[in-house]
Amino acid sequence: MNAKTVDIKTKDGIAACHFFHPPLPEIRPAVIFYMDEFGIRPALWEMAERLAANGYHVLLPDLYYRSGPTQPFHAATALQDDSERDRLMSLIYSLNQQLVMEDTGSFLDFLAGQPSVARQKTGCIGYSMGGAFALTSAGTFPDWIDATASLYGSHLATDESDSPHRLARAIRAVVYIGIAGIDPYFTPTERLQLESAFQAAGVAPVIEVYPHVKHGFAVKDTPAYDLTASERHWQQILKLFEARL
Repeated sequence: MNAKTVDIKTKDGIAACHFFHPPLPEIRPAVIFYMDEFGIRPALWEMAERLAANGYHVLLPDLYYRSGPTQPFHAATALQDDSERDRLMSLIYSLNQQLVMEDTGSFLDFLAGQPSVARQKTGCIGYSMGGAFALTSAGTFPDWIDATASLYGSHLATDESDSPHRLARAIRAVVYIGIAGIDPYFTPTERLQLESAFQAAGVAPVIEVYPHVKHGFAVKDTPAYDLTASERHWQQILKLFEARL
């Protein structure tokens, strides 16, 4: 694995991050990889490594760093165990858009200081709760983020003041949104609200529904993993990043 662990100073402490490098020592774009709710674990390392192998620096931060060292979750069983579910939910609720965007500013500063990273050619990708962070990043840092992808993102268009869809007018990046066909965390009403916000902003995202698969289909250690749909999402995000970054 062509990666190292880096500690990035943020407003609230030190975020441990995994920093993956492309195979050739060239100046290449970077991608920030926003984890799903189950946190940093081998399945995400493998995905970040695959993205890096296609020619990108990949920064995979532990967004739960404010809560101190945490035992990794087993994505296949975490929601079936009451104590693990409670532990997971407490970590999820420890985050919000503002905190993660403050962190993202620190992540971008770190990437800007790396000689091998192409400046202002940065992508974002996020899964589940990370999908919302990927969209919000594009609206918060439009001068930096050129391409962003949200896979079965949750809470993308809600009544909350920090809902990602409210930043649609600020987004300059190319946007890809992959939706699971079976997803209780992203309702049809939410989708309509998201699409309306983009339409009003004059932004034309690529929105693709992956039929017959469940929330979590892209990461292989989740119960919902679907190989065919996951490989389809890889084709789409690599095409997105190649075209824009």
